[in-house]
Amino acid sequence: MNALREKIAQEIRAHDPIPFSRYMDLCLYDPEFGYYSRNAEQFGKAGDFYTSSDVHAVFGRLMARQFEEMWRVLGSPDQITIKELGPGRGLFAQDVLDWSEKKFPDFFRTLHYVLVEQSPALRQRIEATLCVHIGTGKVVTASDLESRTGKRTTSVVPKEGPPQKQTALAPGAFPVIIFANEFFDALPVEVVSTKGSLRIDLQGGRLVETWAPASAEELEFVDRYSVHPEEGERIEVPLQSLAAIRAACDFDRGFLIVIDYGYTRAEQLAGRHRGTLKAVRQHAVSANPYEAPGEQDITADANFTALAAAAEASGLRAEKLVTQSQFLMGIGEMNQFADAFEDCHLPQERAKVALQLKHLVTSAGMGESFHVLVASKAIAIEKIGKLAGLSFGRK
Repeated sequence: MNALREKIAQEIRAHDPIPFSRYMDLCLYDPEFGYYSRNAEQFGKAGDFYTSSDVHAVFGRLMARQFEEMWRVLGSPDQITIKELGPGRGLFAQDVLDWSEKKFPDFFRTLHYVLVEQSPALRQRIEATLCVHIGTGKVVTASDLESRTGKRTTSVVPKEGPPQKQTALAPGAFPVIIFANEFFDALPVEVVSTKGSLRIDLQGGRLVETWAPASAEELEFVDRYSVHPEEGERIEVPLQSLAAIRAACDFDRGFLIVIDYGYTRAEQLAGRHRGTLKAVRQHAVSANPYEAPGEQDITADANFTALAAAAEASGLRAEKLVTQSQFLMGIGEMNQFADAFEDCHLPQERAKVALQLKHLVTSAGMGESFHVLVASKAIAIEKIGKLAGLSFGRK
């Protein structure tokens, strides 16, 4: 018997049918049996999916270059915090920090890095990956609650490092860059149809779908940011994503960068991205999220129209959406992607890196399916438009 399935069944018996978002939350984030809480390898070739950081360190190197440019746009402050949401194993942070230390020492000296990770198992992996930077006080790990309150409960105690005027968990007057790569697609969603809002119930010991009247909040979201489902169709309502981005945008000055696969409302109205919920296991996609709870990933494409609107409602200015290809090509064209090839000494090494880079920036890989949302607060508009990631093809 699947242990998480039994735990879900017990909750349904105690509380009646549960919303799909609750089911998805348990499948992904249950502290004991959830997909991101288990010690299994979810990432890379041996796991269920790839992230950009699994492909090559160049993704982190390019983003380090963009972060450094943002720091200069902000006036090269004495301190800046990068807060990464859902950092997984910490590979991206490691690439950013190591490359910044090597290439951008002035930026690196001012940088404090916060990794907001809910999974205790992944926080342990992060602390092993980044033990050197954590030891100097350059990096801290935290749950979402810790990042908001400034209370740090990580088991790693930093050694003496450079004096800090404030905690990295509570940036306060210093600028911040919020970075979320493949974060919002993994947040639980509500599911609505012409029958109402999806619920998960038990019948004869089996998990079954039932429907309840949609809430006012769900109906308002569909009216404003999505499309009304047609007969036999299902639409995701990412209420938790809206709450998460509102919380992330609670800063005085800085940037927000969201990279994910997703869509706009205009694309939905054109008949695309209508019902994107899927399960992923060993690099295979399934439409059945009820198979082996806790042992497969469950995702839904990000609604960028809703995310941008939530950011703007929080006082940020959202830029025009670009593809990951446009964003990375803009950053890399200044030095012809020297960040990717610097460590290559043999032709075959360059050829291998070229293939990895191609996966990041071409339509055959991640380049066109992933989009990038950049938003800013309290920064001159003319400076933002010149950012390398937003300038591909304009020069």
